[in-house]
Amino acid sequence: MNHYHFCVWAPVDTEKIRIDKWLADALPELNRSRIQRLLESESIVIGGGLASRKSRLRHQDEVSIRDEAPDEASLPFGVAIPLNVLYEDQYLIVVNKAPGMVTHPGNGTGADTLVHALIAHCGIDGLSSLNGSDRPGIVHRLDKDTSGVLVCAKTDPSYSGLQQAFASRHVSKVYVAVVQGVPKVMSGELKIPIARHPTQRTRMATDPSGRPAHTDWKVIHTGDRHAVVRCVIHTGRTHQIRVHMAHAGHPILGDQLYGYRPQRLDPGGPPAPVRPLLHAFSLGLTHPITGKDCRFSAPLPDEFRPWMPMPLWLDPERGESVT
Repeated sequence: MNHYHFCVWAPVDTEKIRIDKWLADALPELNRSRIQRLLESESIVIGGGLASRKSRLRHQDEVSIRDEAPDEASLPFGVAIPLNVLYEDQYLIVVNKAPGMVTHPGNGTGADTLVHALIAHCGIDGLSSLNGSDRPGIVHRLDKDTSGVLVCAKTDPSYSGLQQAFASRHVSKVYVAVVQGVPKVMSGELKIPIARHPTQRTRMATDPSGRPAHTDWKVIHTGDRHAVVRCVIHTGRTHQIRVHMAHAGHPILGDQLYGYRPQRLDPGGPPAPVRPLLHAFSLGLTHPITGKDCRFSAPLPDEFRPWMPMPLWLDPERGESVT
C-alpha cells in the first residue's frame, strides 16, 4: 500500500462545521463514501485527536489525513466467479449475492469477492469508479454470510443517483430472517441507535450515543422454537437486523456473534444452520437514470426451506402471521 498524508487549515468561517461536510467541499477528490471510510478507520486527526463523523472544526484547526491508496498490483482484478444476475442494463447491475461471498476487498480477503466477479463480468471500465479503485461499482453492501439482492453501479451518474437514494432513504429494503424463539407479539418497531461495540471491534451494539437505526419487523410464520420474520429497514447500519433482533431477545438462527444458541433448537427439528439465516429478499428504488420505479427480488436460499411452509418459502413478501 502507498501511504501519504497531507494537512489543511480550517479557515475562519468553518467554525462549528462538521468535519465530513467540510472535507467533501475542501477536497473534492475524496467522495463522501471515502471520507466516511477514513473516519471509521481512524485515519483523520484534528489537532492531534482522532476525528469522528460528529467532530466539528474551529478556527485554525489542523486536519491531518492518512489515506491508504492501493498499489496498482493490489487493485482487484477480474475472476470468473459465477454471478446470479437478477437484472442488468447499461447503467446498473443487480445480483443475488451468495452467502459466504464478501462484497468488496478488505483486510484478510482474497480474490473471491463480489468485486472480483463484477470486474470479470462487466470489465473494470464497465463499473463506476466513484467509490474508489478498490470498490468499483459498489454502492451498498451485505454482510459476508447474508445473501440476497445487491445493486451495483456501472456508470458514475448511476452511482451518484443510487448513493443519493440510499443516503436520503428513498429505497425500500425487505429482508427475511429466521430467529430463535417465538416473539410474544406478532410485529414491532425498533428505533435503537447502533455503534461499534466498545471492546469487541468485530461486533456492533445498541448504544444511545450511536447512529440512528430503524427496523420494522413482522412475524410471518412460527414454529415450536423459532419464527420467521420479515424485516423492513429504514436505515443501513452495519449488522442492523442482527443487532436489533438480538436486542429484542430473538437472535437470528446461526448468528453466534449475537447470541444464537444451537442447543435451544427443537431436538427433532431441522439441523442447525451453518450461517445466519438472513436474506435480502427485495430492493425497491427509482432507476437513477430512467426514473422508472423498480423492485428486484431474490428467491430464498434452500437453507430456509426446512424452517417454513412451502407457499411462504416461495413468496415471503405475501406471508401473513401464523399463530
